[in-house]
Amino acid sequence: MKKHGLFTGRTKMADVVATNHTLILAMPRLGIALGFGERSVQEVCRAYGLPVDFVLLIFNVYTFDDYLPEGDELAATDLGPLVPYLEASHRYYLTERLPHIERHLLHVAGSAGERYGSILKSFFEDYRKEVVEHFESEERDVFPYLEELMRGRRGEKPLSEHFADNHTDLVDKLKDLTQILYKYIPCEGFAEELNELVFAILQLSADLEKHAVIEEKVLLPCIQQLERREGDEA
Repeated sequence: MKKHGLFTGRTKMADVVATNHTLILAMPRLGIALGFGERSVQEVCRAYGLPVDFVLLIFNVYTFDDYLPEGDELAATDLGPLVPYLEASHRYYLTERLPHIERHLLHVAGSAGERYGSILKSFFEDYRKEVVEHFESEERDVFPYLEELMRGRRGEKPLSEHFADNHTDLVDKLKDLTQILYKYIPCEGFAEELNELVFAILQLSADLEKHAVIEEKVLLPCIQQLERREGDEA
């Protein structure tokens, strides 16, 4: 758990983006747009009606690999926006990142010959189906369960013991896809397109890894804390 060098409410939002430019892709999921001038994170959060501790949690998880919120820090964070943020991330992956990858992949598959082209398209379609099923399961069962706990009610626990493994599998399969591209796809005549595809996959993989950290190290502990609270009050 990293404590020193983290972003704080006094950090200028422009400095946050300069430190980690990939946050430009995460900010719209929080409802934050570029054009924040010289305002601090706290001032921007106030303007958008967002709890600064939650926004800082997202920024710090995405930026510092050795940072994880734990214990009292997590319990003191306003996690009200957590489910909307995760749902917005799902929409971003499904409606922006995966279609972007698909466009490049289809171009590469069309130039790679029937054998390798079929492998690429089949692999991607299977992967997309798995992602959709995973997200639908979370939005159908896990997210509503958390929201019920936040309201002080407790229903049937939906979480699977394989919750963390599912996230790992989604990232690992993207790594498998990049290995196929690295090793077996001839790039004569379309090297730029192939590079664009690889970088798009790497960007999605990195984003999904952070998404998994938030679900496994924030969402799941939050549920566990609320369950214990409900148990103590029963």
